[in-house]
Amino acid sequence: MKILVIHGPNLNILEKRNSSIYGGKALEAINSLIEEKAKELGVEVETFQSNFEGAIVDKIQTSLDLRYDGIIINPAAFTHYSIAIRDAIEAIDIPVIEVHLSNIYGRDEFRSKSVIAPVCKGQITGLGVYSYLVAMEALKLMNK
Repeated sequence: MKILVIHGPNLNILEKRNSSIYGGKALEAINSLIEEKAKELGVEVETFQSNFEGAIVDKIQTSLDLRYDGIIINPAAFTHYSIAIRDAIEAIDIPVIEVHLSNIYGRDEFRSKSVIAPVCKGQITGLGVYSYLVAMEALKLMNK
């Protein structure tokens, strides 16, 4: 099994952002935890981060050729308005789980709307880094 994890904008500077919201871990530390969980589950994982919407769309589209069995995406700010990312996810026949470190429904009102969620298998929000790990377990179970 092969899983692609996509991190959206500003996640590359997590350690500099509000730790009470984002947990204070650097993206490299989160990726290390993701890689450890992948080994535990016996799956292959690739992580990708971009601050650019088009690069994320391109990466989602490459999933068709690279034969991923699932995608985990934290679209970050793109969650609330990226029809391009939504359309890319809708166009692929691969299960996608949207994740967020913070509880987007417990924050600013504008953050409580996801245009991405309706085209995903599910959404995990508010569990910090565990959002990614739970999503990996879910994808593993869905592919049995």
